Amino acid sequence: MEGEAYNFIVVWSVALASLLYSHNVGMFIAQGTARFLALFPVIFLFFYLPLNLHTMFLCGPTFFIMSWLGSFKVILYAFGQGPLSSHPPVPLSQFVSTACLPIKIKNNQENPSHEFTKNHQISPKDYAPRIFLLLVTVKAYGYRENLHPLVATSIYAYYIFFSLELLLGVAAFLARILVGGELEPQFDEPHYATSVQDFWGKRWNLMVSSILRPTVYFPAREIFRYLLPAKWVAMPAVFATFLVSGIMHEMIFYYLGRLSPTWEVTWFFIVQGVWVGTEIVLKKTIGRHFQPPTIVSRTLSLTFVMITSFWLFFPPFMRLDPFARGCREVMAFAGLLKHGHLISPDEYSCPYF
Repeated sequence: MEGEAYNFIVVWSVALASLLYSHNVGMFIAQGTARFLALFPVIFLFFYLPLNLHTMFLCGPTFFIMSWLGSFKVILYAFGQGPLSSHPPVPLSQFVSTACLPIKIKNNQENPSHEFTKNHQISPKDYAPRIFLLLVTVKAYGYRENLHPLVATSIYAYYIFFSLELLLGVAAFLARILVGGELEPQFDEPHYATSVQDFWGKRWNLMVSSILRPTVYFPAREIFRYLLPAKWVAMPAVFATFLVSGIMHEMIFYYLGRLSPTWEVTWFFIVQGVWVGTEIVLKKTIGRHFQPPTIVSRTLSLTFVMITSFWLFFPPFMRLDPFARGCREVMAFAGLLKHGHLISPDEYSCPYF
């Protein structure tokens, strides 16, 4: 564990030095191919560095923040786009925090693509019922042999949602301290989604959506507009976006377990992309002639996402033995606080999983 902590410090020290270099590159090299070539070593490093970490709570967030969001932000920055680019250039502190944290600073001058269900950030007291539900599910998991597989998988789903929401919430808290300003929320009541397109595009993990649009969706539209009528050009662009998202999720699973990819996660996002493309076709052809009641559309959308998750997303996730590993890592951290020295998580035995 001491080696892991040392590697974590080294990994992020190299990342911070790389961002300092990137900021300076932007000062002297104009946006375009030349800047991209100058920044390509940074992109390579961002994918290589998390391979030096092996614990879930360090490797997973590092890959998500650095390899996925960070590298995509640097790519956009190379071409004068994205949250790292502005005129005049953003200060170094804001540049680094925006690159290192899964945040997006709200620009009140822009017209948002949609209104958020809640226009305020989640406060610490809003996490109280979520933490209570987490404790209930942890206790219920102790009786998993008596639970229906769908109930057990629903518990897994809640663990993932809570962990991701907590990670992004902590990142937003740190960002407000570092750079100030108002941040856009990371989620917008995903259980209120009225379609699968609404779920993925406007409600679930909005930071990822805001990065995938300029890096994949918009360039794909530009390519396919020469091949397809304007009415249908969004469909292959949507498919390409979900494909890239699937590959990135597949890489996250590989970094966490170092197991050979099964491509189930990629297929999960391919299925989502096909379904969203189908929704686009139906909306363009049927339009408002058929609009089911809101309760029906919400139920159907969430049911589809959950069923496909149980089928393709959770099986490879469970092969990582995430909850037992996570429990041992938490116990190792608690041991550090109690005894003052680090012990490998493998030396602990989790009583819950």
